Amino acid sequence: MRSLMAALGVLIMLAAAEPARAEYPDKPIRIMAPYAPGGNIDVTARIVDDKLKDVLGVSVLVENKAGASGMIGSDAVARSAPDGYTLLVSANSLVDIPVIYGNAPYDWRTAFQPISHIQAVPGVIAVTPSSPIKTLADLIRIGRETPGKISVADSGVGTTNHIIIELLSDATGAKYTLVHYKGSGAAAIDVIAGQVPVQVDQLASAIGHIKAGKLRPLAVSSDKRVPQLPDVPTVKESGVEESGVKELARFTYSTYTGLFGPAHMPPEVVAKLNAAMVKVLTDPATAKRFADLTAQAKPSTPQELATMLDDEDRTVVPLLKKLGVKAE
Repeated sequence: MRSLMAALGVLIMLAAAEPARAEYPDKPIRIMAPYAPGGNIDVTARIVDDKLKDVLGVSVLVENKAGASGMIGSDAVARSAPDGYTLLVSANSLVDIPVIYGNAPYDWRTAFQPISHIQAVPGVIAVTPSSPIKTLADLIRIGRETPGKISVADSGVGTTNHIIIELLSDATGAKYTLVHYKGSGAAAIDVIAGQVPVQVDQLASAIGHIKAGKLRPLAVSSDKRVPQLPDVPTVKESGVEESGVKELARFTYSTYTGLFGPAHMPPEVVAKLNAAMVKVLTDPATAKRFADLTAQAKPSTPQELATMLDDEDRTVVPLLKKLGVKAE
């Protein structure tokens, strides 16, 4: 009995001596924005960062790692420790880009843990204020009559900006020369400077240039006109009423962004991050910041975000395969 009691005493002392496991989070969190600064993903990550650090009580840092249409930065997250300290802000292009490249270093279905939807924002087709292209109908006409004559800038092969112009081309038969950049910011610089005549961008990142008079919007890809630009028609309106392209009668496509982590994160960490994102995205000040950028902030469950990715896989991926869209 004495031996048993002695052994128990030793175990109790060892347990007491073992340091308590720190509660998550207890150190800075890194959010990867896998595109260059200035675009929709970067802007979204920084808005989330501002509030998330207050909710979680630790520093939250945004890191940009551009390249391969977001795959380089995304792969860095996929390979990181699944401890909740390295996260990813990505868009629905997470599903589309691997199809275009054909050799993605990860399988999006198994490499990432969805945490929460963040925001959805429509795309915008824009030109410089002095451009002779006055309407989307003009752009479609030129693309039909002189295929490839007009260059269109986007934020990279496989990004949602690229997908919008591919969807538009597929519906109308208009053809353009696409110029793929490493982010919306770089594309906007060249369009504003007159190096490229047209840009497809996310309204969240283009709205500042539009309000400053540096870009003139032709149409937005949302289902309805956005309150911030009430005079700008939707692609549906432009297509049906101006150019008579009946295929555009139901045209809508928005970019949604979400927060992800590497696969195999502890369930309790995922739950804590999801709860934090609910607080972030329902905060009136944060919601207004997104609304000012024409984006609608809305949290989701991890499963709801996963379902959105599955829907993208069923709708957009077949088009990309049909068109044979591949990285240059």
